[in-house]
Amino acid sequence: MTLSTPLLAAAPLLAGLIGPALLGAAPGQQQADRPDHRAMRHEIVEHVAARTTAEQRRVLDYWTPERMAKALPIDLLDAVTDGSGLLSGLTGRTEARTAPDVSSRRLTPQGDGVTTGMAADGLAASLWDRTPRHPAAASRPQVAASRQPAATSRHQAAAARRDQGAPARRPETNTVGSRWNTGGAVARTTGRVFLTVRGADFVCSASTVRSANRDVVVTAGHCVKDGTGGWAANWTFVPAYGMGGAQRFGQYAARRMFVAGPWSRSGDDNYDVGMVALATSGGRHVADVVGTQEIAFNPARGGQVFGFGYPADPPYDGHHLVYCAGRLRADPYGQSRDQGLGCEMTAGSSGGPWLTTFDLATGKGTITSVSSFKYSDDQRTMYGPYFGDAAKALFDTAEHA
Repeated sequence: MTLSTPLLAAAPLLAGLIGPALLGAAPGQQQADRPDHRAMRHEIVEHVAARTTAEQRRVLDYWTPERMAKALPIDLLDAVTDGSGLLSGLTGRTEARTAPDVSSRRLTPQGDGVTTGMAADGLAASLWDRTPRHPAAASRPQVAASRQPAATSRHQAAAARRDQGAPARRPETNTVGSRWNTGGAVARTTGRVFLTVRGADFVCSASTVRSANRDVVVTAGHCVKDGTGGWAANWTFVPAYGMGGAQRFGQYAARRMFVAGPWSRSGDDNYDVGMVALATSGGRHVADVVGTQEIAFNPARGGQVFGFGYPADPPYDGHHLVYCAGRLRADPYGQSRDQGLGCEMTAGSSGGPWLTTFDLATGKGTITSVSSFKYSDDQRTMYGPYFGDAAKALFDTAEHA
């Protein structure tokens, strides 16, 4: 088990960028999770999501523009659904409900990372930098909830201001977070994911990949299944989000979902990968509408990579595709087999693709990882799982689903 913080959309959305959450309508009775016996060696676990046309329509109808706009950052999952959380007693209901409005509450650090109240500029840091959930945390130095250097925040804010409305320019090959303004395939193949977990609505990032069924997207495992907990419901992929209209290329409901056994069994960050087979939209496969990226397994470690996603914490707002670029490095703490990328993308970027052999002119490359987590005392490095045999087994199963 590794020390990690999931990187899904984070708290400042609560403080005005998105607003109070709408609780997701609880899905109908879910199919039982079952191992895929064609790949038992890798303990693939499958979930049947929206199987019929009627179920798929229900999912797509669920995501009104208002619900999309108010979807909570999934990084808040535990905070808003535990026994003392904001949504205590409201989850698991069959009807849609509105969460309490928390935008005016204040949040102040209490020395050991415990926080009270909420604030636009403090909520993300306090939840993002919370004490890691794994027992091994005791072996790692911890930092206060508000410890993120002001210089870093100023740097991010300046970069975001510079990128807002900026004309297209040649992408950088070394950046910790810049808006992608040059179009190309990656602007269409990368998208936002909208999902419901424990009765609340959240967001993530994902990418299409070339597959036999033309339906597969890859994302983080925690964007599909809550570790040892339940599967996400109302799972919907919106490619090229915000490009010429938030849904220019349609919405695609999940029909089957796959994670590795170690993720489902213990939330092992080494296996934080999810593959999802989508239903068609308007009778068309997602690959035929927006194209795909290649995917590869067991690549050489290190090397140059470009990571993409839709970060939603300030200075970002979740409405624009952002990228990081640089060379990969091993986990310096030895807590995982993941690799790190210098990247200041904030929560909301989870599940976004990491591409090697990336062509700046065409926006095409080969996916070899996805954004997964950051250590609580290093907000400048994103980690992604190594795509080995287990990830390949997931893909082989999903592309024939």
